[in-house]
Amino acid sequence: MLSKAQISLITSLQNKKYRKQQGLFIVEGIKSVMEFISSSYQVESIFYTGDANTKVGKISHNIKCHELTEAEFQKISALKSPQGILALVKLPFQQKIVPANLKNKFSLVLDDVQDPGNLGTIIRTAEWFGIEHIICSIGTVDAYNPKVVQATMGSLARLQVYYTDLNEFIPASGLKVYGALLHGQSIYQTKWADEGLIVMGNEGNGISDEIVALIDQAVTIPRIGQAESLNVAVATTIFCSEIARQKLV
Repeated sequence: MLSKAQISLITSLQNKKYRKQQGLFIVEGIKSVMEFISSSYQVESIFYTGDANTKVGKISHNIKCHELTEAEFQKISALKSPQGILALVKLPFQQKIVPANLKNKFSLVLDDVQDPGNLGTIIRTAEWFGIEHIICSIGTVDAYNPKVVQATMGSLARLQVYYTDLNEFIPASGLKVYGALLHGQSIYQTKWADEGLIVMGNEGNGISDEIVALIDQAVTIPRIGQAESLNVAVATTIFCSEIARQKLV
């Protein structure tokens, strides 16, 4: 039986304030839940319906499991079509960025990306292309927002996502800084170094003027048609793909 206190706790985790207070975030869907169980994250408890019972049977006995009716599960799920399983996972300790860990590789820097779906897609894309670190501005949407977690399809369990003051971090990194801008060198003519930071901007405003001033090389995706702009997650995918293509040739 699901208590009112449990319902209140779980539904409150839709809000960043309460995620921080409780030190927990929500993961929904069997694939995503299993990814976090297999990761370094600590899964505190799992709520599931009878349909997911056979899959839940494979989960460690150290994790508290609660079987719910479909009606009870509907009260805690944020999905329009619930998948019958939800986990409460402990928020990780916010690690400081160690510049030495960013050497000899590319990392993504996100300047106030706001849409949860975009951030989730960027995290999933980054893992596909082997990017291990994503550095976000303080104003970027929370990576543990349930919609972000859902969109990552489990990739969040394996990547490092940091939040920091970009104005301080970028100059201190000692890395070459590439920025996705409307006016710059064509991405297809850009010769990438062996390491660096790739800065992607806000959906509506792009990269802020303060961060533009820190960019070493402006890079643009040439426009052939009439579209005004590209979705930031799509643009990030193109950047990651082009860097990977050059490195694999």
